[in-house]
Amino acid sequence: MTTIGGFIFLLIMVFGGYLIAGGKFDIIIKALPFEMMMIGGAAVGSFLMANSMHDVKHTLGGIGKIIKGGKFKKQDYTDLLSLLYFFVRLAQTKGAMALEPHIEKPSESAAFAKFPRILADHHATDLICDYLRMVGMNADDPHQIEDTMSRELKKIKEEELHSSHALQSVADAFPALGIVAAVLGVIKTMASIDQPPAVLGKMIGGALVGTFLGVLLAYGLTGPMASRLKGVVEEESYYYEVIRAVIVAHLHGNAPQVSVETGRKVAPTQHMPSFAEMDAALQELTIT
Repeated sequence: MTTIGGFIFLLIMVFGGYLIAGGKFDIIIKALPFEMMMIGGAAVGSFLMANSMHDVKHTLGGIGKIIKGGKFKKQDYTDLLSLLYFFVRLAQTKGAMALEPHIEKPSESAAFAKFPRILADHHATDLICDYLRMVGMNADDPHQIEDTMSRELKKIKEEELHSSHALQSVADAFPALGIVAAVLGVIKTMASIDQPPAVLGKMIGGALVGTFLGVLLAYGLTGPMASRLKGVVEEESYYYEVIRAVIVAHLHGNAPQVSVETGRKVAPTQHMPSFAEMDAALQELTIT
């Protein structure tokens, strides 16, 4: 919501200052639809040319992240650490083969059923199941597992960041597209050079709306959106880093509580459950 509030505040300050300074809106209002058609249409066209349909859909889906922020909160990290604690404790007490009923069919697992938000996140579910399955296949070298997980997490993060990069590319293009619209306005004005100064002034003012709009959309809207989306993706990436930290700590031979504590420290500070909160959650953990 801060993104929407910030943009509204920006518009109030820009147009409010213009109005207080004695500016008139009639020229802007008259030129805005045509300038927006040229600049916005060109931006959409260039965006479609530069991205696959999958990337287009992914970027559109990222708009929700910009508005809502990161989807993982403190309770999500508490649940993830609780689930991982159950798995590493089960592997330590009954062996890696005891994990098979849970990781082969997670949708039928009582452990995953306890935490439906984790099950609904395919990245988290796949990471947990794939690497615990590798542990069951005697791939128990913590350094090898950590290296493999780090590469996969980097790939996931880069794929998620593509939406941010796509929006930033549009933001970078907006000022130039505004100039294109302004130049077309100047060409139109030059074709009417025989008109009186009052008419020419309005036509030149309408042309300059294109430059104004391009800069405003670039630095006042699309650029901040791209930056916000990048921040959300980077924040959410810590959720998956927790999985890596716990599994690698377990493979190093640490006790389940120590492995979970290692993962807890990876969580973002604002969403990290305290030691006491985590201990209480583990005490209440019951999975049959």
